[in-house]
Amino acid sequence: MTTDNSPNSEDGAADDGRDDRHKARMVRKKDVVDQKIAAAQIERGVIVITTGNGKGKSSSGFGMVVRAMGHGMKTAVVQFIKGAIPSGEEQFLRRFPEECAFHVMGEGYTWETQDRSRDVAKAEAAWDVARGLLSDPTVSLVLLDELNIALKLHYLDVDRVIADLRARPPMQHVVITGRGAPQALIDAADTVTDMTLVKHAFKAGVKAQRGVEM
Repeated sequence: MTTDNSPNSEDGAADDGRDDRHKARMVRKKDVVDQKIAAAQIERGVIVITTGNGKGKSSSGFGMVVRAMGHGMKTAVVQFIKGAIPSGEEQFLRRFPEECAFHVMGEGYTWETQDRSRDVAKAEAAWDVARGLLSDPTVSLVLLDELNIALKLHYLDVDRVIADLRARPPMQHVVITGRGAPQALIDAADTVTDMTLVKHAFKAGVKAQRGVEM
């Protein structure tokens, strides 16, 4: 039995130059990445926004809370709008009161509450709590969950919110979630992600599932 050692054979596939071309590309890419890392030397707190119609905005925010806790950082969560249904994130993070202060300040989605004046009052109360956290240098990361919706509905004044964000301790990070982030807030942020909806099980009649939506 003979062995085919031609470049087109299975045994000779590695001889067609793909490995060498891949290595050359990765060498060039590493050089570019290393240069960018070397140039990024500023160290300060950042404002991160996740917005858009896609799923995962709050999940991303809670992921950053857990990530910060993993680094031994003190964190806090203030939930606007939400509150009627306890979430898995709340039930988990309340196990660590020394590492994460969890404040549920809403009473449910606006189509459930149906009372704008009460919603505005709850949003104002939530912002008072948020302002206290934004003035505390011992809190390394603050998640303002669904704040974007409160701003979109004009429950809070966006200019006042931005002023308070800019006055926070220099090393404090803030994560803001919710649909419809106003442009002024986007302009004030450091990192902004717009989540795009491609497909959602709810539209096919699948109810919200624990561990996925709750």
